Amino acid sequence: MTDYEKREFMPLFHTDDQAMLLDTARPFLAEQAPVAHMRALRDADDKTGFDPALWQRFAEMGFTGMLIDEADGGLGLGAVEAGIVLEEIGRNLTPSPFLSTAVGAVTALKGGSSDQRARWLPRIVAGEAVAALAIDEGGKHRPNRVALTAERSGNGFRLSGDKRFVAHGHVADLLIVAARTAGGTDEHNGITLFAVEKGADGLTASADRLADAGLSARLRFEGVQVDADAVIGEVDGGWAGLSRTLDAVRTGASSELLGVGAGAMERTVSYLKERKQFGQLIGSFQALQHRAAHLYSELEIARAAVLKAQQRLDAGDPGAERAVMVAKAMAGLATTLAVQEGVQMHGGIGMTDEYDIGFFMKRARVLAELFGDSDFHADRLAKLSGY
Repeated sequence: MTDYEKREFMPLFHTDDQAMLLDTARPFLAEQAPVAHMRALRDADDKTGFDPALWQRFAEMGFTGMLIDEADGGLGLGAVEAGIVLEEIGRNLTPSPFLSTAVGAVTALKGGSSDQRARWLPRIVAGEAVAALAIDEGGKHRPNRVALTAERSGNGFRLSGDKRFVAHGHVADLLIVAARTAGGTDEHNGITLFAVEKGADGLTASADRLADAGLSARLRFEGVQVDADAVIGEVDGGWAGLSRTLDAVRTGASSELLGVGAGAMERTVSYLKERKQFGQLIGSFQALQHRAAHLYSELEIARAAVLKAQQRLDAGDPGAERAVMVAKAMAGLATTLAVQEGVQMHGGIGMTDEYDIGFFMKRARVLAELFGDSDFHADRLAKLSGY
């Protein structure tokens, strides 16, 4: 059997070690950060966007260092393991910087210098640092559309421009910033990644409350000066590192979407078993049973697509990028179906605070847009396939 065939026929289920991780992560998130945890932060008008004490507990559990190589003090695990944690984060709607920090920033820093890794990775492992990805500049995800400029200045660069929808950007200790050092606004060539520290002169951040009650930041760089040591990888050659980082966080967001969809379906099925109309449990109505069965099938198909993308990323498969596109698109569609069916089967009360299902719809909407929606990835895949 060729290497290609081995990759194609990797079993679509977890290994024993991965199953053990799930057995650890599921009760931990359910007990430490259930939906009530998100509600409490929202009701308190929290301005941080997550619970720092919970982030410390993530570190104690080893979650923060999952993708960090053992040589750098981490566990040396992969996208499958990170996806297990992210699915439980989604299932509980847990506000957490895990995706941006332990997945996104860690992946980007793997292409950085030894000094950058030594400075930031131990702090991430210890839960002492939060990172954010400053990529998008417009209303929709277009990662190659970079207008923020990085002009050479002295022994470094001067960054000028704006970034939008930066999760945890207003509280991040580290920003991974995509800037334009050459070429036109829409070109892949000429993009450079920078590691920018919190509190840099000329950097301002304002937080916006999103539909799911989470926070994202608008960042303004007004001549922010950074040393040449802040460059991650090569000047003008940041697209490759950015693509690897985006593959990682898109797959992670797909896992979180699956968790949101699964959490919505669990609540919906429970409601069908307890709500009565005309003296009968509504779960006994065949039409609703068919809809629930259809939803289950769609979520399982999406789950297979996400696991295949994770496995290909971990194997360093050159076809991983296409698998990631499929995973993000299918997870978005399946979870959208899950939350819409959930609200419909609950009825109008589903959009009130009395039931959690409305929160799942709001979170799904934000995650579906994050790092490209289903249409974005379907279009990318079609173009790569010659359409």
